[in-house]
Amino acid sequence: MVSIVEHTSIHAPIERCFYLSLNIDLHQESTARTQERAVAGVTTGFIGHGERVTWRGRHFGIMLRHTSEITAYEAPAFFEDVMVSGVFRSFRHRHNFYAEANGTVMEDRVGFAAPVPLLGRMIEVLVLKRYLSNFLHERNAFIKRVAESEEWRKYLPD
Repeated sequence: MVSIVEHTSIHAPIERCFYLSLNIDLHQESTARTQERAVAGVTTGFIGHGERVTWRGRHFGIMLRHTSEITAYEAPAFFEDVMVSGVFRSFRHRHNFYAEANGTVMEDRVGFAAPVPLLGRMIEVLVLKRYLSNFLHERNAFIKRVAESEEWRKYLPD
């Protein structure tokens, strides 16, 4: 299993960052490059504890499906999504939020195992870790931009 840890400092309240991260519509806009769309389960608005979403998106030139479930939820500090079905052998994403004087630190911890066990470790290290790190960084930059501007109002009620 490979781990990725990403920290993003956001000059916005913890609640705003937490709920933006659970917004399906924001996720779809933040992943326009990969054309990710929610196609089953919760497909718009907010996803909550015990709920599932199936994403369909283009990665490595192939349309892939990934279903995840919110398995843990403690607003506004933490939630976890775990792959229920998809191309990985395993995929777990822990989202932690820490309030600071200047706003919020959003911490992402992703653990995954490649789909092919024998070649998996080489693929995990040489390809997937970099790809998923970049994907996560782009998504977090989008959340940061939205949270620090008035654009957050498009996704959250006042």
